[in-house]
Amino acid sequence: MRLKLQVHLPHYITKWFPLAVWRMPDDSKTVYLTFDDGPIPEVTPWVLDLLRKHTIEATFFAVGENVFKYPELFEQILEDGHAVGNHTYHHLQGLKSDNSTYYKDIVEADKLIGSNLFRPPHGWLKRAQYRYLANRYKIVMWDVISCDYNQNITKEEVLKNVLKYARAGSIITFHDSLKAANHLVWVLPRAIAALKAEGYSFSKIEFPKVRRILYSPPFPRMRRLRANLRQLSLWA
Repeated sequence: MRLKLQVHLPHYITKWFPLAVWRMPDDSKTVYLTFDDGPIPEVTPWVLDLLRKHTIEATFFAVGENVFKYPELFEQILEDGHAVGNHTYHHLQGLKSDNSTYYKDIVEADKLIGSNLFRPPHGWLKRAQYRYLANRYKIVMWDVISCDYNQNITKEEVLKNVLKYARAGSIITFHDSLKAANHLVWVLPRAIAALKAEGYSFSKIEFPKVRRILYSPPFPRMRRLRANLRQLSLWA
């Protein structure tokens, strides 16, 4: 099988990030649909209606800013029995953000989303961010990216991406976003029908809650401590 790295990363790459989940440890013919970047009123309700029609539970990696704007959509996701995950508050990319700003953005999203699942926007993290967040969240990546957001490929190619690489335990990524909407509306019903015809079932991503340290990034505290120590040295 010819590899398409933008769709599927081989094990020799994903093994360097063993604390992240790239594929669910599931030997049955189960796949895990995930949706990034929502919720938004133009796309998310349509996705929920389709999943409800097929009695499918999925996982939504929500942007905190969208949850704040559209809380009723977020509540509908939960009421429908789906899992949710943190996708930062402002859809920040880790590589382009300093660590303190990135962690604060995730904490802000966590106040609204309250999940132990985290997916970094675009899948990019600095090594230090990866280690830090893996101690606080289950980092969920993907086994298959549909590339539904890519306007330079056809909807038929998006569907082919999913069906070619899907396998038992696959975490399949779609986007409930405006950018992906045209492809998504055509592809998702066909992908679900085709995967069902191949004998696949669908499930949401869940992991046991782990002990989490309630934290805020330590940098402000450290600055205050250093200032106090400097003041003490002046008084000495």
